[in-house]
Amino acid sequence: MKPIISASECVSELAGPRPPVLLDVRWQLGGPHGRSDYEAAHIPGAVFVDLDTELAAPPGDGGRHPLPEPADFGAVMRRAGVSENTPVVVYDGGQGWAAARAWWLLRWAGHRDVRVLDGGLAAWTGELSKETPHPVEGDFVPVPGALALLDADGAAALARSGLLLDARAAERYRGDVEPIDRVGGHIPGAVSAPTGENVDADGRFLSPERLAARFAGLGAGDGTTEVGVYCGSGVSAAQQVLALELAGHRAALYAGSWSQWSGDESRPVATGPDPQ
Repeated sequence: MKPIISASECVSELAGPRPPVLLDVRWQLGGPHGRSDYEAAHIPGAVFVDLDTELAAPPGDGGRHPLPEPADFGAVMRRAGVSENTPVVVYDGGQGWAAARAWWLLRWAGHRDVRVLDGGLAAWTGELSKETPHPVEGDFVPVPGALALLDADGAAALARSGLLLDARAAERYRGDVEPIDRVGGHIPGAVSAPTGENVDADGRFLSPERLAARFAGLGAGDGTTEVGVYCGSGVSAAQQVLALELAGHRAALYAGSWSQWSGDESRPVATGPDPQ
């Protein structure tokens, strides 16, 4: 199943016999809380899900956004109305990071029918609402493991044996600046691949053909190379995993990402524009 859905397709499905559950996961790194935007206006029927507290465990040894405990994540999804056999559409403000984080978690936890609204709320042309829905509780129970997951050792190994992509901005990869984590730079052997190059000026994903060409140029080749992705804390990297799936690649996510790696002083750090 294609991991994204257009606004027009979403409108049609909402009016159809199996309308999807809508999840609003608007979030900005270091920005205002997304709930205020949700309360001001959201797609009718959408349920707000908070990335920091419901799509992540508390910060710690696992990084700034560790994966939530499966039982906790399942409870959040059931409260939002998610059931095993119900389609789910997730959207954010347009950059695709937060929506892809929810998409990845649901897919990793075993849900088979979840898509990201391409372009986010900015692509929506229908009516908006201020009403908070009260969905019937769903029955979704996570069964983790449907998508590949890396730990720090696995990421280090993959950077040498396959292709490990760093989804952060190029200046953070090089170590020119580091506004958040302990030290700047990248995992030795990782290749710079900023997420902004996966989408067009409107925040919509590039065509599968253009994405395939992009990732081939980065070393993904014909699909036989094992690929992994990390970012700052496992959020924007999920958008890259989604883009890779559009391009025909199944990639693993290093959820701890740079916030975990750089927090361990025993881990090596590379700087500059080259992987090594």
